[in-house]
Amino acid sequence: MNKNRSPIIIGNDHAAYYLKGKIKEFILKRGIEVEDAGTDSDKSVDYPDFGIKVASMVSAGTYERGILLCGTGLGMSMVANKFANVRAALCGDMFSAIMSRRHNDSNILVMGARVIGESLAMEIVRVWLETPFEGGRHLARIEKFNNL
Repeated sequence: MNKNRSPIIIGNDHAAYYLKGKIKEFILKRGIEVEDAGTDSDKSVDYPDFGIKVASMVSAGTYERGILLCGTGLGMSMVANKFANVRAALCGDMFSAIMSRRHNDSNILVMGARVIGESLAMEIVRVWLETPFEGGRHLARIEKFNNL
């Protein structure tokens, strides 16, 4: 299966509940399966619980890629990057999303629902899914921090 067609796991807190629904719909229309790790409402929750669910599944290799959403994206990215083999990239623009894939082989995309609009979020997801990792010299750099 092509990497950009592999199932994606997605998680969010209450602040990003609405945006998650839109992103799931967008991904499903592209023919990619989506596993929803929650939350399932806009009722206040603790974002680490959902960041842990997604990052642990990516870390274990159960999913090649994941998406995490919260109000700013900051908390989710901090949680996710605590896990081995996770390279979570907080992206608020398309260039960062592209480069996170090309040079860093990011495997979790993180976005802040209170920071970016829906249209930009969809474009960020699109380019993140479509952009391949370049490998080469970038692989050696990733191996340096994967071994920490």
